[in-house]
Amino acid sequence: MMTLVEDASLAHGPLVLLMTVAEEVGLEGANGLDPALVTGQILLNLDSEEDGTLTVGCAGSTDSWIRLDEPRAPVDPGSATLRVTASGGLGGHSGNNIDDGRSNAVKVVARALREASAAVPFRLVSLDGGKSRNAIPRDAHAVVSVAAGSEQALRDAVGQAGATISEMVAVTEPDLRVTVDAADAAADAWSEETTARFLDVAALVPSSVLAMSQVPGLVETSSSLGEAITEGSTLTLHSLSRSSNDAAMPEVLAGLEAAARLGGGRLEVKHNYGGWQPNLDSAVLAAARRVYERQFGHEAAVYGIHAGLETAVIGEKVPGLDMLAFGPQIEFPHSPDERVGIATVERFWQLLVGLLDELSRPEGAAA
Repeated sequence: MMTLVEDASLAHGPLVLLMTVAEEVGLEGANGLDPALVTGQILLNLDSEEDGTLTVGCAGSTDSWIRLDEPRAPVDPGSATLRVTASGGLGGHSGNNIDDGRSNAVKVVARALREASAAVPFRLVSLDGGKSRNAIPRDAHAVVSVAAGSEQALRDAVGQAGATISEMVAVTEPDLRVTVDAADAAADAWSEETTARFLDVAALVPSSVLAMSQVPGLVETSSSLGEAITEGSTLTLHSLSRSSNDAAMPEVLAGLEAAARLGGGRLEVKHNYGGWQPNLDSAVLAAARRVYERQFGHEAAVYGIHAGLETAVIGEKVPGLDMLAFGPQIEFPHSPDERVGIATVERFWQLLVGLLDELSRPEGAAA
């Protein structure tokens, strides 16, 4: 960006250089932007990470918490306490990996228990799993209280349900396991009726792709159950829902609210930022495709990402911007192993200069 304004030989129209801070920790710079500072009609975001790719959309996100709060009572005399654990899943990013067929450990434990409850009654002591709102849980566990005479029957029922779940994801996650072990004696638990309701809610909370985009292969809308947390008499199910289509988010939240209400709980919502919906008829995209093919002899890939970019935030603040994101090849971003492909930096620069030259011509952005 600085070279563009320092090198007088480069052809371009008037430029506004927008540099933000704290993108990695929550798009804080973009969220704090005064939209009056943005006077252009075209936004070129130089923060994409794939060489040869023109990024035309990204997902917005909303956090939600289903709070289920019911009284507990002492466990029955002589009852056994068991721990049911799901482990061995791959986990991953709840946006980038949501369409990879990976299991959600919280959902796995809840499903195994829900199916087992049809054969053996028990009382839920706790359900916990997941470590981050934006990650697919790899591990989760539940503690249950069961009558001593029914302990083996519950072990067998959970084992059978776990085997079915493992078979379902055998291709994508061959190491997924559901195990049952003895646990420290519990003092209290939710009732059987409350246990059934809580497990029903966990079954209703989505953790999957909900809609695909007009861009081939791109997820438009998804929701992922990121955390289950037991605190006293409250079970919290924390989800992160994403969509590049803002109009789709109310439907997702309506489903979560319905699940909470049917379970006797409540829903809390925190909107983070809106989505950047792909516009395949964008004039800037058309110009970039022409320049790319002219310079490199083949077509650029046109794609979107099912995660957040600053373009979504800025586009929401400044309606009507024609936006495009591209950049050099960056691998392992936000980690100590982050690196950039040196040869791709040159290609990135050539595309940027060529695109600005194209857009500076009267017919450039309209052709």
